Amino acid sequence: MKYVICVPDGCADLPVPELDGRTPLEVAHTPVLDALAARATVGRAAVIPEGMPPGSDVGNMSILGFDPTEYHTGRAPIEVAAMGRTLRPDQTAFRCNLVVVHDGVMVDYAGANPTNEEGAAVVAALQEALAGADEGLEFLAGVGFRNALIAPEAWLDADCTPPHDLSGAPIVNPSGPAGGALTNLMEGSKEVLAGFDLEANQIWLWGQGFQPRIPSFRDTHGVEAGLVTAVDLVRGIGVLSGMKICDIPGATGWYDTDYEGKRDVALAELKAGLDLFVIHVEATDEAGHAGDVAEKVEALENWDRRILADLLTGLDDLGPWRLLMLPDHATPLTTRTHTPDPVPYLLADSAVDGPGGTFTEAGVADREPVPGHLLVPRLLAS
Repeated sequence: MKYVICVPDGCADLPVPELDGRTPLEVAHTPVLDALAARATVGRAAVIPEGMPPGSDVGNMSILGFDPTEYHTGRAPIEVAAMGRTLRPDQTAFRCNLVVVHDGVMVDYAGANPTNEEGAAVVAALQEALAGADEGLEFLAGVGFRNALIAPEAWLDADCTPPHDLSGAPIVNPSGPAGGALTNLMEGSKEVLAGFDLEANQIWLWGQGFQPRIPSFRDTHGVEAGLVTAVDLVRGIGVLSGMKICDIPGATGWYDTDYEGKRDVALAELKAGLDLFVIHVEATDEAGHAGDVAEKVEALENWDRRILADLLTGLDDLGPWRLLMLPDHATPLTTRTHTPDPVPYLLADSAVDGPGGTFTEAGVADREPVPGHLLVPRLLAS
């Protein structure tokens, strides 16, 4: 038996006025997904436990079968793990976005989407200008606008707002005991960014935490697993749990990501011996944050046409299979930020038809939510 988990990040939504009160999942032309749902089990998943922040760190931890209430210590430490670093007990880590702020308003939390090379050059300059005199600070280059900072443990004590929660709104600088130090560093970054021909004009620090202790995926679930993603956050959960991390050149974490490449590496790794593979695509989430209706619909159609169609055919060639599909949270186009609402899930078996349904928010609205971390055991149940 082969297993696949498909994660269209943030694809769940609320009714959109531009779509006549429908959601992207309802509007997108997805014949393969529709046919799959018609013979699957569909329902609602509570991927964000009550009281926890509705972030991809929490949601993807749930999806991979780890209870966030037990294992979550913050977003940034997971991303730092993806960069090959382990935090000491006297250290904390922050997510370090490159952002665009004008007149005190968060114009673009993604810094106009710089390339990996541009982001790395900025991080090197930040290290030289702002961290050189303090051995407790270290900037780490990630993917595009998504970078990280390692800082002293005392900096953990601050209230930081995710920049995507401020899109189009006045910025809210960090507060609390360490808020001043963080704000000073963010202010100092403006002079560094001014030396680059980029729209990004400062850094934004948030998502702090300490080193997590996530158990082995194999020991927890009894199968060998791998994943493909362009997002350090998801990669980090895989690293911490001992999954095989597969990188492909065209994985960008943006609208232009290589859907076919992700599909193909999944099939290749399953054929080579892995039992389970996770395909994560960020595009739907980025479209939600941008409030871009057309891009979110197109990203869902890309899933259908460029991943699912040939993925299912390839899985049939490998033998019996089961597939779980769900987002890690909702990113509504109308709010442009994450919400903790339960999301649709789909569980399909190549050999056994389920009761069938539709993979949309309305299609599962009457279903009792299942804790997200319990879905992997359901996927693997014989």
